Amino acid sequence: MKALIISADNFEDTELLVPYYRMKEDDIHVDIASMKKGKIKGIHGYEMNVDKTLKEVNPDDYAVLILPGGKAPEAVRKEKEAIEIARHFFEKKKPVSAICHGPQTLITAGLLKGRHATCYKSVAQEMKEAGAIYEDKEVVVDGNLVTSRQPSDLPAFLRETMKLLKNKMRKKVSWPPGS
Repeated sequence: MKALIISADNFEDTELLVPYYRMKEDDIHVDIASMKKGKIKGIHGYEMNVDKTLKEVNPDDYAVLILPGGKAPEAVRKEKEAIEIARHFFEKKKPVSAICHGPQTLITAGLLKGRHATCYKSVAQEMKEAGAIYEDKEVVVDGNLVTSRQPSDLPAFLRETMKLLKNKMRKKVSWPPGS
């Protein structure tokens, strides 16, 4: 199983690092994609290597999409490839987890209309204007979509993201074989 994190410079450090290492704990391969290769730097100074450019990403290769917040989503949402990747995950009903400003990419992609979701308070009005049913809660799950507001919500955010992934794996593995 593989996870894809899309981000850019000025990401919220914990919102990228905590999901990254949580996925690795469960032996899930994680790729970080951005506009260019090299390193991206978080608001608090942490740096992460970019594994793939957005143009190199084949969304079929990934089981989950994670969109961390900070100021990075403001740049990510301007990239046609990021929008196409997000739409692919929704079309295929694969898990998508977005925290803080991360849902801005989904707003730009037109994916939140009629969906229950949350985000950082400064994005809430934009989310409502995009047709989302905004809920001010630590985590909101709507089908394949998991959203949270801020770094303090990371435990709930990852709990629900991991539940979606585990349910996805159970559906792929049937027992007895051939059932």
